[in-house]
Amino acid sequence: MCYFTQDVANTFQLPRIVLRTSGVSSYVAFAAFPLLREKGYIPLPESKLEEEVAELPPLRVKDLPVIKTEEPEKYYELVYTFVKETKASLGVIWNSFEELESSALVTLRQTIFHPNFPNRSLSQVLPCFLLSSSSSLIPQDQNCISWLDKHTPNSVVYVSFGSVAAITETEFLEIAWGLANSKQPFYGWLDPGLIRGSEWLEPLPSGFLENLEGRGYIVKWAPQQEVLAHPAIGREGSGERGNREDY
Repeated sequence: MCYFTQDVANTFQLPRIVLRTSGVSSYVAFAAFPLLREKGYIPLPESKLEEEVAELPPLRVKDLPVIKTEEPEKYYELVYTFVKETKASLGVIWNSFEELESSALVTLRQTIFHPNFPNRSLSQVLPCFLLSSSSSLIPQDQNCISWLDKHTPNSVVYVSFGSVAAITETEFLEIAWGLANSKQPFYGWLDPGLIRGSEWLEPLPSGFLENLEGRGYIVKWAPQQEVLAHPAIGREGSGERGNREDY
């Protein structure tokens, strides 16, 4: 989202290449926001969340990268500027590869990075698979791996909201009690600031984690690649529509 770097590059007459740590599909959806708003997909219509977005197959309405905000117009303006400045770059490196997002890459090349843009060619739209071991200043919790080692394959529920999403205290408690009542072991990556008005886990009732008797493990930050590759991880609950930018 650091679209302002184009102005810096222009000032110093430097070429600018954008690294998108999310996939191609999300950017294609962002670029289609004007059309999606015109077609009535945005704001998200509650009655049509399961319907396919004809212009962006195979996405459904609920898959569109829209966040709830009290000032939606400012959010849309941010998205438009981000898309515009990404197009203004010399090239883009994507966190993806052909076999994973072939249809989105076709759309990208045909409708976004087309020959009408100077310095644009297919060779400059580079699908790359890039994962950093850590992009956070928060120390990684290495003990989570030994905790996962104690569980059988495909038995642990993985819960993550990424570092962009924000939820209310009520929503957080509903999720917490749902996990507790499921009787399933769960691993949660919950970023500080996820819960509006709270630093971290303060809304949990006193003794909540202790009463789980080791069935739950919650971290602020952990070695995500190792966690996701661990055989104990078997089910996933994500509140960020697939956005894993921070891994």
